[in-house]
Amino acid sequence: MRFVKSHGAANDFVLIEDLDGTIEPTSSFVQVVCDRHRGVGGDGFIRIARGDASGGAGADFFMDYWNADGAVAEMCGNGIRCLAKYVGDRGIATDDTIRVDTRAGIKTVTLHRDADGIVERVRVDMGPPMLERAAIPLAGDGDPLHQPVGAGGRSFDAACVSMGNPHAVLFVDDLASVPFEQLGPTIEMLPLFPQKTNVEFVQVLSDAEVRMRVWERGVGETMACGTGACAVAVAANLRGFTGKHVHVHLPGGTLEIEWTDETVFMTGPADEAFSGELSPAISSLLRVTTKG
Repeated sequence: MRFVKSHGAANDFVLIEDLDGTIEPTSSFVQVVCDRHRGVGGDGFIRIARGDASGGAGADFFMDYWNADGAVAEMCGNGIRCLAKYVGDRGIATDDTIRVDTRAGIKTVTLHRDADGIVERVRVDMGPPMLERAAIPLAGDGDPLHQPVGAGGRSFDAACVSMGNPHAVLFVDDLASVPFEQLGPTIEMLPLFPQKTNVEFVQVLSDAEVRMRVWERGVGETMACGTGACAVAVAANLRGFTGKHVHVHLPGGTLEIEWTDETVFMTGPADEAFSGELSPAISSLLRVTTKG
């Protein structure tokens, strides 16, 4: 079974092409293939299928995305850029604007190529943010943009936003002084979040720049998070810290986020690190069917 290892701002994924629709991932397969000691290693796994495989009317492709812990996830902003590079560089996508179905709906994706025709940056229409408690989802009542959160003996005023998946955005004065590794997993698992949550700690640098670290649900700290960067930009604007065009600096690189009246656009890099063949032992954890 062939695979490609890709990353978007160092948020990395294992991709497998399944345009014939013969592969069914399993949680055990995803856990092993994403394991950095026993498998390829990655923050998540992506099965690239045709759009009609998911029932997404009008979609060119379906991104079957799984977190490294073996749980399916709604959306991945860095992952969808990697999928776009894969199909663009191989001529599977014939246009530079494609529609990719996800569990958070269909996303319109624009490919930006270098002088040699290689996809180097991708712009994604991420859709509008969801700010209602039930849509995030968030238990209890009150204003989601000012949600009290307690962890590690500290209290935070979290801004909770969904970009197809849940995010708790916490603004801090000094990002370097936050005990990130202790607070991230605690907040992720709070009963306040029925489906757990991604956690972003953010330091505002100016009205057009922020710096963040992210603890991703089911993964742990990652070098970047596309949906998280979008949630941060929305929260920062609604809190009055920034405008609607923000550069979000993450450990793995910078993502450009623009929030219009109708949608959130994310632009960032996509790169391939290597490709290879999975061992029979790992491949055997997939369910494979034969189409006659």
